[in-house]
Amino acid sequence: MPKFTPVVLLLTLVLGCLSLSVAAEDEARPAGLFDELLAESGMEFNRPGGFETAPVQSNPLLPYEHAIRSSDGMFEIRYALRPLGRIQIDYEDPHSSAPDPNHMFPLMFQSLVTSLSDGTHSPTREYTPEQASTQFNAHWAAAALFDVNPDFNSEHRQALILALHKNQLADAYAVLLFDDYEHSRDAIKANLGLLKFLP
Repeated sequence: MPKFTPVVLLLTLVLGCLSLSVAAEDEARPAGLFDELLAESGMEFNRPGGFETAPVQSNPLLPYEHAIRSSDGMFEIRYALRPLGRIQIDYEDPHSSAPDPNHMFPLMFQSLVTSLSDGTHSPTREYTPEQASTQFNAHWAAAALFDVNPDFNSEHRQALILALHKNQLADAYAVLLFDDYEHSRDAIKANLGLLKFLP
């Protein structure tokens, strides 16, 4: 069973230095990994009509396990699942214990927004606990809109990242890629909830 081992986040905290391992191994991802991670994360994915499976390409900014693309190529969604049992935290502070993976999701989300955006302002929305539960069966959810870093995707100009967390289970990310937010509102709304935790 592959572990998420390469370090993609380094945060300096008051209590010490933390590195959170969330990336998939560099070797070719085995067939069925996305379905395996769905089951392990206690999640479901409702595959939409009008989309085809897109190739998964290695990307150091956010390794992902599944992608779909609209038939016209104007809209793509990439999915990354991180079961908490596979997250390894390397923590160097002899005076306190390592942070609980259940408490890391807001820091990871902000780190990903910074990494995936091109440095411009990124409007961010954190769902209320009630909204997160109703829409995604999650304990926490947040979304951010930004002009995408071309190192993550050079075919589209903009992205919206949706981050989900459920205690004791997993963190999950959906990155929706498009060229213009105003023209993509309907597609975003229709496909934002394809991935959610099981009740």
